[in-house]
Amino acid sequence: MEIIDLRKELKKLYSPKGTPEIIDVPELNYLTYTGRGEPGGNSYNEALNALYGAVYTLKFASKKKGNDFTIMPLEGLWWWDDSNIINLEEAPPRETWNWTSMILVPDSMTPSMFEEIRPELLEKKGKVADRVKLERLNEGLCAQILHIGPYSDEPRSQKALHGFVEERGYHLRGHHHEIYMSDPRRTPPDKWKTILRQPIEKT
Repeated sequence: MEIIDLRKELKKLYSPKGTPEIIDVPELNYLTYTGRGEPGGNSYNEALNALYGAVYTLKFASKKKGNDFTIMPLEGLWWWDDSNIINLEEAPPRETWNWTSMILVPDSMTPSMFEEIRPELLEKKGKVADRVKLERLNEGLCAQILHIGPYSDEPRSQKALHGFVEERGYHLRGHHHEIYMSDPRRTPPDKWKTILRQPIEKT
């Protein structure tokens, strides 16, 4: 059985350097859950539980039909009610943060396939799983950088990324995007790897 490995197929998107770079991100297929509240809080953890339940249920159902795929890392879009805030170090209280948690899945995972597994997912995870969606995201031109270290130190890498964007005549658009390449349960904080990605356009 062939196993789809999106991390290999999209290597340039998921193997960034420690210095900023510009990439063109194609339209991609995600399982998503949108919420509000503190990262790591009850609402956020509830979302992750439903999201991982959905991706594994979809994987096993697809595998039964002869189409397996590897599970991709967790990703997140983050934004605040005040659209003028663009830097993490200027962010308001964490309980007011808006977010969409996401896991990339192959394009072959269609809305009809997702609807087929929804009853099983609701039975496993309860009504909260009904907030999981299968959505397309088209970010297009983006700048990204690999941040190594705890999440609390991300403003350092974000500052370098934003400076790089400005120097090259671009400005920011869309939401701050993070991709969590390390398992914080098994890796010390000083070695956590997080991709910081930001959609951009010409000034």
